[in-house]
Amino acid sequence: MNLTTRSERLTGRIFLIALVVVTLLPFLSMLSAALQPRGTVPTGLAWPSDPQWGNFADAFTAANMGALLKSSALIVAGVVPVGVLIATMAGFGLGHLRVPGGHLAFGLLLLGLTLPFEAVVTPLYYQMRDLGLLNTRWAIILPLIGLYMPFAVFWMRAHFINVPRELSEAARVDGSNTWQLFWRVHVPLARPAIASLTILLFLWTWNQFLLAIVLVDDATKRTMAGALGAFQGQWGTDLVLLCAGSLLILTPTLIVFLIFQRQFIKALLQGSVKG
Repeated sequence: MNLTTRSERLTGRIFLIALVVVTLLPFLSMLSAALQPRGTVPTGLAWPSDPQWGNFADAFTAANMGALLKSSALIVAGVVPVGVLIATMAGFGLGHLRVPGGHLAFGLLLLGLTLPFEAVVTPLYYQMRDLGLLNTRWAIILPLIGLYMPFAVFWMRAHFINVPRELSEAARVDGSNTWQLFWRVHVPLARPAIASLTILLFLWTWNQFLLAIVLVDDATKRTMAGALGAFQGQWGTDLVLLCAGSLLILTPTLIVFLIFQRQFIKALLQGSVKG
């Protein structure tokens, strides 16, 4: 029985349309600005009579996007797999095995969720300097793994704490040890939660800006978002090229999210953030 009235459905559709318009408006404004002739000052949403699509090729060359794509891919490859593996194992231990001292460890992780990146930038700078890692990609990879852990473990624990314990008991009866129980029973069941966490860590790492500009001076060793600061400083007076470069930097994250949005929604619907 459908309890929603026609007026409620209409109101919901109007709200969704308004939300889509508000979300897309900045992107449309940047796109129209990026297609203007070089040297002009873009105004509002005025679509150019002769769109200059070559501005994107110019921005790709000027920003050295090839090197930035390689650098971002290396940083993502260093952060995401390690972060997901550690978080999955820790979430299993805290959420399903209920290890001794787990409540204390989980409480400390919750405190970590309240710690903003800005509060640890200065200590991280001196720590990376003492380790000799400044101006290397490791100066971004290692801190990000640690900074993402509180949320990542919280995310995975929320999944494992809701898995029926009868599954583990049945596997134990069949002779599975803890390691086999983890890999053969619980990891396959946790695929939606793992996939959604992977997407989140990818997006956050790819878009990491603050640590990249503070800990790495060489723009070609930063993330693409971090390199935007150097690109803006060099081409800040050329608004057309700046908008084109910004859209190129945003494109990979939009593509990844659009491709994997079903897995992300599936994880939410399966209660991966409950508990």
